[in-house]
Amino acid sequence: MLLAAATVLAGCSGSADDHLPRDIDAQSPMTSDPKLIARGEYLAKVGDCAACHDAADHTPLGGGMAVNSPFGPIYASNITPDPVYGIGRYTLKELSDAIRYGKRRDGKRLYPAMPYASFAHMTDDDVTALYAYLMHGLKPAAKRAPETHLPFPFNQRWGMLFWDFAFGNRDEYAPDRKQSAQWNRGAYIVQGLGHCGACHTPRGPAYNELGYSEKSPLYLTGGANDHWLAPNLTGDPGSGLGRWSQQDIVDFLRTGHGAGAIAFGAMAPAIEESTQYMTNADLNAIAVYLKSLPPQHRYGSYDNNAHAKVQTERSLKTGEKELPGAGVYLSFCARCHQADGSGQPGKAAALAGNPAVLSDDPTSVMRIVIEGSKSPATGTGPAVQKMPGFNDQLTSSQIADVVTFIRGTWGNHARPVSDRQVERLRSAIHK
Repeated sequence: MLLAAATVLAGCSGSADDHLPRDIDAQSPMTSDPKLIARGEYLAKVGDCAACHDAADHTPLGGGMAVNSPFGPIYASNITPDPVYGIGRYTLKELSDAIRYGKRRDGKRLYPAMPYASFAHMTDDDVTALYAYLMHGLKPAAKRAPETHLPFPFNQRWGMLFWDFAFGNRDEYAPDRKQSAQWNRGAYIVQGLGHCGACHTPRGPAYNELGYSEKSPLYLTGGANDHWLAPNLTGDPGSGLGRWSQQDIVDFLRTGHGAGAIAFGAMAPAIEESTQYMTNADLNAIAVYLKSLPPQHRYGSYDNNAHAKVQTERSLKTGEKELPGAGVYLSFCARCHQADGSGQPGKAAALAGNPAVLSDDPTSVMRIVIEGSKSPATGTGPAVQKMPGFNDQLTSSQIADVVTFIRGTWGNHARPVSDRQVERLRSAIHK
C-alpha cells in the first residue's frame, strides 16, 4: 500500500504536459512573434494577472501584492522577464508547470492562492501565447517580491504535494460535445483562465475549492474570501443569477453595472483590469455558460409586487416603532437608494431584489455599510461613484437593523442579521 501511494504521489509531482517542448525559452524565435504576443496580452487580461501580480507602485506584474488566506498573507511573485527577480530564465515548460500544476522552476510547490487548479484547464496554445507575452511584451522589473512566511505547518511547501493529490485538478478542458461552441468557450474561460471559481466557489478546510466545474453541485454557489462574499452565480432566482438576462451579465462584466447591481469588493478591480477588455464574443460566451447553470444552493427570494412596496413605505414613515432599521435607512440610505429600494441607474445599486442582499451570508452587505464602496472605472460604463462608509456614524446594532431591514423589505426575503455578526466583522476587518 505504501509503495502504491508513493508511486501515485511521485506521478503527481511530475507534470502532465510532457508533450510541450522542453527547449523553448525566451530566445526561441517563435516566442517573439507579434501576433502571439498580442494574443498573450489579451489572455493575461482574461486571467486578471494584474490583480495579484502588479506591484504596489503599479509596476506591471512586478509582484508583491498579498493574497490574504486563512493561514496568513501569501505574496504574489514578480512575473516580469527579469532574470533575477522575475521569470526571465523560465522555459515554456517550466512556466506551464508553474501556472498549471503549481510547481516552481526550483521544484518548490506553490500555494493554491495561485489558481493553478483552474489554469490546468488551459490549452497548450494559450500557455504558449501567455509565455510569449510575459517574456516579450513586458519590461523586466528588478524588484524582489516579499517572501511568504506562513506559520508551521503551512510553511512546509512540500506538503502541497499531498494537497494536490487530495484536492487538486490536473485536467485540460475537454469540450462537451452536447453543447455549442459558444457554451464551450464560456465554460473554458470560466473554469480555466478566468478562474471564477477561485472566489465564487466555497472552499473546504484545506482551502480547497469544492468543485472545478458544473459537475459539482457546489461550483460557483458563492464563496467567502478576505471578509467578502462572492455571490452565487448559478440560476438561483434569489441569491443567484436566475432573474438576470444574458445581456445583464454582459453589461455587468463590461461596465460593472447590470440588472440594477453594481460591482463591489474584489470584483470591481477584476472588471477594471480584466473583463472590460474582453471581446463581445467572449463576454457573451461567459453569459451563455452561466445562464445554463441550474439553480444550486437556493437561498432568499424576491416578490416584486406592489403590496410589499406599500408595506415598506408605511415602515419608512413610522420608522423604528414599526420596523427596526427603517429610520436608519431613511436617514442614511434612502437619498441614493430610494425609498422603494430601486436605486439610481449608474449611481446607486438597487437593493430590492439584489442577489447580494439576498445571499445566505450577509458579509458583503454588512461590509459595504461599514466601509463603503466604489464602483469600477471602465471605458464604457458610468462615472465612478463612491458610497461612504458608516463605521463612525452607526453602532453595530444600527448596522444590524438596517441590513436586516433591506434584507426583509420591498419583497426581499432573507434572514435577519444580528449585532454579534456585525461586531465580529468589524473586529476582523479592522485588525
